[in-house]
Amino acid sequence: MGTRGVIGDKWAMRILWTCAIGSAISLYMVAVERQMQNRDRMLAESVKAAEAEGAGDEV
Repeated sequence: MGTRGVIGDKWAMRILWTCAIGSAISLYMVAVERQMQNRDRMLAESVKAAEAEGAGDEV
């Protein structure tokens, strides 16, 4: 009647919290990476647009 699984309740909660914190950290890192990619893309588009305007003025 007193038998439980291999992992006790205390350790199960520790493992659960560790997985939850790890998932939150990885989601945060993905969000930061996407922000950097979006920023780089916007910068590249603005440089391309500026070059197109500059090329039109020179011709």
